[in-house]
Amino acid sequence: MSLPPTFDPVRALSLARETLSIEATAVNAMADRMDDSFARAVALVLGSSGRVVVMGMGKSGHVGRKIAATLASTGTPAMFVHPAEASHGDLGMITAADVVLGISNSGESEELTAILPLIKRMGVPLVALTGRVQSTLGRHAAVVLDASVEKEACPHNLAPTASTTAQLAMGDALAVALLDARGFKADDFARSHPGGALGRKLLTHVSDVMRSGDGVPRVRLDADLMTLMREISAKGLGMSAIVDGEGAVLGVFTDGDLRRLIEKSGSSVDLRALTAREVMHPNPRTVRADALAVEAADLMESNRVTSLLVVDDAGSLTGALNSNDLMRAKVI
Repeated sequence: MSLPPTFDPVRALSLARETLSIEATAVNAMADRMDDSFARAVALVLGSSGRVVVMGMGKSGHVGRKIAATLASTGTPAMFVHPAEASHGDLGMITAADVVLGISNSGESEELTAILPLIKRMGVPLVALTGRVQSTLGRHAAVVLDASVEKEACPHNLAPTASTTAQLAMGDALAVALLDARGFKADDFARSHPGGALGRKLLTHVSDVMRSGDGVPRVRLDADLMTLMREISAKGLGMSAIVDGEGAVLGVFTDGDLRRLIEKSGSSVDLRALTAREVMHPNPRTVRADALAVEAADLMESNRVTSLLVVDDAGSLTGALNSNDLMRAKVI
């Protein structure tokens, strides 16, 4: 790969550091001048029975899509509407119950300012996120969030860089304040992210991943060791529950227990004569079917085991699972 003769790695690194410094300064300055306008914007959204409709052109539009997505995933219904498309019919997506969040660094984006009178006529509250408080967008707004920056990180002070970072940070601040006011918790977040890692951890229960019915290895107290081993081999969990006549769990026996039994007994004991009662570990670790699967994973880790028996309130065997089941469910 050939590099342009103007490339200077030292200058590239210097510009990168300067960019981060300028953008960090812009965000910190915005934080220092925040006032009760921000609280009024939060109250306006909380008092709405509709959605937050985010609008913006160009780079502000890209930022707006991210803000809308963040709001929606943290308990505040939101959607992005392109201002240009709004002038050609999409304005019908906005209702009087909504709040519009208009984003424009200059506050003069033609496509956005063109529909401001229509938004006002509908009685829809407008929150402006802009770099110019006295702009057209700012003057039409019920609340203005000041996202002005001293300069862009672009060496020519042209490309939206620090300004879009400030917009994005303000959007995140708005989303965080709203989720806190709504009492939005980790499990609420998981419900809106069922396909993600957090969703799997907080929404997957033991009952969703456990083996049940004939897939659960079990033998009675009087079963001989060969019967016990056949059950372990057949069910593929590396262990078997030992139960009484009512199905209550009395003990457990694992592949590891067999290895240790052979090492300890040598040739002096006829292992075939032993029963499940004699070789089992009584009072094994168990878990409930309604427990979170991540709790089962923690129990396995803390007790250095790879399998667990699942029991009901009466202590009767209802299922079993191992670490492979949890890995297949992507819980661990």
